[in-house]
Amino acid sequence: MSEITRRLTVTELSQRILDMAKTGVYRESLFETFQPMATKEQIRQAIRHAKQFGLHSVAQMRDTELGTYYQVDTAKFAALQSAFERSLPLSEADVFQRMTEAVITIRLMLTIAGGGAIALLSLGLLGLVTGNRETGWGLVAGGVGAIAIWTIQKALAGKFVGEVPQGNAGIVSGTTKP
Repeated sequence: MSEITRRLTVTELSQRILDMAKTGVYRESLFETFQPMATKEQIRQAIRHAKQFGLHSVAQMRDTELGTYYQVDTAKFAALQSAFERSLPLSEADVFQRMTEAVITIRLMLTIAGGGAIALLSLGLLGLVTGNRETGWGLVAGGVGAIAIWTIQKALAGKFVGEVPQGNAGIVSGTTKP
């Protein structure tokens, strides 16, 4: 798909509007320029978005046919440049990398939580066996509750990350073994 026929996101439009407004641009010119790549509503949203990063109107330059005249407050734009860059859409590679890291992190968290819950239950059972009844029952109750919460978390995460691996081999490499 060519750059001209592709629909632009509001953030991409905002970036282009800010670039054009460095030298000054009329509102109607923005609509004419971006009409093949975005709807009027998307362009309006992009203008509102760009205003957060230093776009402002110049009342003295308003034209009856061309509408509002926009310029960029370069000081405000420079101060907020890093925030604007973080709002730009991610590439497919970035999205894939972040998703992979998220899945690995969720699996690791589930493994640690499950291990902690089992350890808590085991300590409770050990306490019961050694005669520490109150402590043992408290740890068993805590362990059962933690295992119940872990089971719910695992079920919910399973919808997002797929089958949660049994063991650490899948966590380290980011893959699961069948």
